[in-house]
Amino acid sequence: MKKYTYSAKNSDNQDKWWVVDAEGAVLGRLASQVAATLRGKHNPLFTPHVDMGDSVVVINADKIVLTGKKMEKKNYYRHSGYIGGLKTITADKLMEKRPEDLIRFAVKGMLPKNRLGRKLFKKLKVYTGDQHPHEAQRPEAMQL
Repeated sequence: MKKYTYSAKNSDNQDKWWVVDAEGAVLGRLASQVAATLRGKHNPLFTPHVDMGDSVVVINADKIVLTGKKMEKKNYYRHSGYIGGLKTITADKLMEKRPEDLIRFAVKGMLPKNRLGRKLFKKLKVYTGDQHPHEAQRPEAMQL
């Protein structure tokens, strides 16, 4: 009798919602756990090419912590496409303008760089305060 490995399908995913409080959390450690949850690595049916992950809501993004001197020295880059169009912003300036982007950039870098990664990234919701509009989904609190 041959035994086969079960390969999960999209219909096998029962999408749960998690809420993560980022207050006092270190950015990289929080991002790696959020990325693993979005990917579905916690699920026993994890299949690399299938979306088996859950949705994650991150609150208090403005209270995230960066260790060492990263707040002053870490740079985020973007390019306009024109010659000399490289734009640079430090982590502390980004924290003042758009603190939720710090978490978004960190998590996006930990997801696959393909259409599955783009689909998984849409399941991440980040908010600066402790309020979020996803109470109807009954999210459970995730421990870091």
